[in-house]
Amino acid sequence: MIRRDSKVPFYHQLYEILRHKIVRGEWHPGDILPTENDLLDTYRVSRSTVRQALDALVGEGLIYRQRGRGTFVAHPTVEQTLMRIVSFTDDMYQRGMKPSTEVLVSELVPAPEDIARQLDVEPGEELTYLERLRLADDEPMSIEASYLVHRYCPGILNDDYSKKPLRLTLEEKYNIRLVYAKQTIRAVNASRRLAGKLGIPVNAALLAIERVSYSKENIPVEFIRFYHRGDRYLLYNELRD
Repeated sequence: MIRRDSKVPFYHQLYEILRHKIVRGEWHPGDILPTENDLLDTYRVSRSTVRQALDALVGEGLIYRQRGRGTFVAHPTVEQTLMRIVSFTDDMYQRGMKPSTEVLVSELVPAPEDIARQLDVEPGEELTYLERLRLADDEPMSIEASYLVHRYCPGILNDDYSKKPLRLTLEEKYNIRLVYAKQTIRAVNASRRLAGKLGIPVNAALLAIERVSYSKENIPVEFIRFYHRGDRYLLYNELRD
């Protein structure tokens, strides 16, 4: 309970109490938290104290709010390394999660000028465009929008990428192995369309990654944009002197 004689602010004491219930497994991912009124009655504190404690937990990514539904325990964030190229499917299986994919768009498009520059082709050259919603344990995690130089892999869109990894098709059918990549990372707010697909509020935080992947012949083959949910992804890197 809240210690009235402590010099620690009430909101921080309440934050520690609620955090302890989450990290020790008393409350599980997806569980709904007690309402503000319940917390007021249980811990005999003010509404502003309760909201400060909950805001701190939201900021730490331990809980999330859904308007009209309540406040829930968040699922653990997925830590993604920046050191190597790894497919979403392999990554989720290694974490003990069940990956799945929904193909949103699959078509041939003329290369926009900015993407043509990244892929070292002429603007207007034919590219394949594949946009996929990635899920883990049936929860939306990210959206991937891939552009591939079509003359390197003609007919690649004939396969079903809701069931088969794109990188596997590149290797098996076209002998194209992506061996290294260059990428940039920035924070963006979710558009209405992205928010709807990912099941998050409009303007929620996303990690936007733009990556150019190269073959073993040092040829840029794929330009891809990732939109990762900011509440589910943590980017990891090691730095050495």
